Amino acid sequence: MTIQDFFKDDRYAVFSGVELLEVEAGRAKAKMDIQEMHLNAGNVVQGGAIFTLADLAFAAAVNAYGNLAMSIETSIRYFKGVGSGTLFAEAKVVHLHKKLATFEVIVTNEKDELIALFTATAYRKEIPLSFS
Repeated sequence: MTIQDFFKDDRYAVFSGVELLEVEAGRAKAKMDIQEMHLNAGNVVQGGAIFTLADLAFAAAVNAYGNLAMSIETSIRYFKGVGSGTLFAEAKVVHLHKKLATFEVIVTNEKDELIALFTATAYRKEIPLSFS
């Protein structure tokens, strides 16, 4: 089993149309093709859909180290509304410690325009994952 296989069980992200493109310890990239279900009443992608995309990239990058890690703090800032196309989320480790890991996730569209910035800290448990 690979890390990508492990995250196929992330049912909410899969249902939301989020796809992992690349994953390695400390880094991951995901995408979401914008669909009608992602749009809010203002016809732009709902913040929760963008959050889900960024959160999966973060989760994959932090869990790729091989032990179960769970988010303990997140924040997101939105910069540009978008109603069509594809969104990408790229997660990179900012600080790695035995118990805590902090990541930054940059969300862009297919034109490489900044859509959102997501930061998160995870608690790294001593529970090995089955793919590692």
